[in-house]
Formats: sequence, C-alpha cells, structure tokens
Amino acid sequence: MLIPSIDLRNGKVVQLVQGERLAIEDPDLFKWVDRFARFPHVQLIDLDAAIGTGSNDALVAQVCAARPCRVGGGIRTIERARTVLGYGATHVIVGSSFFREGQVDVRFAGELAAAVGRERLIAAVDSRRGHVTINGWRQTLALTPVDAVRALDPFCDGFLCTLVDGEGLMKGIDMAAVQAVRAATTRQVVAAGGITTREEIEALDAMRVDAVVGMAIYTGRLAIDDLAR
Repeated sequence: MLIPSIDLRNGKVVQLVQGERLAIEDPDLFKWVDRFARFPHVQLIDLDAAIGTGSNDALVAQVCAARPCRVGGGIRTIERARTVLGYGATHVIVGSSFFREGQVDVRFAGELAAAVGRERLIAAVDSRRGHVTINGWRQTLALTPVDAVRALDPFCDGFLCTLVDGEGLMKGIDMAAVQAVRAATTRQVVAAGGITTREEIEALDAMRVDAVVGMAIYTGRLAIDDLAR
C-alpha cells in the first residue's frame, strides 16, 4: 500500500533531500490534502517540531480533521502525544525520544504505550549507513535498525523505517535492508527513502511492507492516480 507523505516546514509543504537540501516548497497544503483523499491515510510530519524550531500545530489539527493521518515530529512526551492524538491523529510517530544514551529507552516506551495505547504508536526507526539515526538525522548511533525494532516491538503498533541514504534522491530503496527489518517483527512495517516506482511499491507489498512516498509524487515522477486502494 502507498502512503503519501506530507512534510511541513514554516507552514508549507516541503521535500528535502536527505533531510537537508530544500528541493520543493509549496504553500498550498490543502491542494495536496485533497489530492490524497483517495488514500486510506497520509503521513504528516511537522519538521519544525522535529528539530525544535517551532511547530505547525494549527495546520496539523486542520489536516487531521480532514483526513486520517499518522502524525510525527517532535513527539517527545506523553503530554505531547496526547495533544496530537487529540487533534484526531490515528497514530503518533515517535522517533528520537525512544532512544537514550545510544540505546532504546525501554522505560519511556513502556510508559508511553501504557498512557496512550500501544495500538496508537508507530516507532520511527530511521537509519543511515546501517545504523539508527536520531535528532533530525543529525546523530547516528551504533545501534542497528533490527536491534531497535526488536527492542521496541512490545510497545508499538508498527514501525516507520526511513533509509536516509536514499531519502529524496529517487534512486530506489535498499530492499535487503527493508527485508531485514521485516524479518525482525510481526508488526506493520512502513518503508521510506528513495521509493520511486510502482514496481518498488509492489515489491514491498509482496513483503508485507507499506511504502511512504514523497519526492516521487511531488515531482510527478510517480503517477499515483491508479495506486489508491
């Protein structure tokens, strides 16, 4: 299944290459919200909240009211998770706060799952060169994605695994890396990072992995009209 991605920065829809270089910026958020109406849900990431420079809360709340959304970006506390779920998000995506001192923070993961419900949590396990990367992809740990997924498995409904090396490049995703994560958990796995073609989406689907796509959609490289289910 294809999950369209909406990344927000300064109130605009953006696409960044490997989380750094701005490639696309569009102030018309609801053009994309409407275009994605045919999909079961969208992934909505507040980049300003993720790096701690602000938030797009008003827009997040509006999008959640309009479409089923999985929302991430700057969700570091139980209170914040509850706030975002209160906007109407179906799930919250939690990444950096699940890691402390280079390891999975099992205590916080358990507390968050108990407070908001495991079934409403998606753990973001992003990786660069085969190792978990956090804090806006600015800090890379010794921990591997497979180890992180195994440790977080009891506390979440699924995993978002972004392979940062390919993010925004439209050169394809590392299927072997995705398969390693798929083999580590029975929960839902969603992959992102360079997915560009329908063939890739179908190959991931055959692995029981959903595909988050951003750059290929926004550039028109991937036609999505016949991919909604």
